[in-house]
Amino acid sequence: MDELEQDCLFCKIIRGEVPSYTIFENEDIYAFLDLSQVNPGHSLMIPKKHIVNLFDYTPNEAQKYLQYIPTIANTIKQFDSKITGMNITTNNGTSAGQVIMHSHIHFIPRFEGDGLTTATRNNEKKYTKADYQKIATQIKSNF
Repeated sequence: MDELEQDCLFCKIIRGEVPSYTIFENEDIYAFLDLSQVNPGHSLMIPKKHIVNLFDYTPNEAQKYLQYIPTIANTIKQFDSKITGMNITTNNGTSAGQVIMHSHIHFIPRFEGDGLTTATRNNEKKYTKADYQKIATQIKSNF
């Protein structure tokens, strides 16, 4: 636990300085209920190492921590037979809505007719084939 930040809320939760409602814990990750409970069962998964967001993961860290996503999602889904889907999201950077600067993944159970929406928009008519090709080429060149 020497890789935790003193003032980070999630590091404080990991150290037991701030109470939480744990749903899963092992040597690598900690998962607990999000107090906002967008829907019942809304949970967060965090690495026990302080990592700001996905941009800062090494390939080994990504493999080590993110492998638990299916297990946690399936376990949350089993908690209520009315769960018909799940949003699994992560906000990376303040412009993407990240508020706590410790990598975390939201698991938000979905129910038929729950009224939640996702923040997306369709800009398909805004782009030409040439625009798509240019964007794809620029991204691909960074691999």
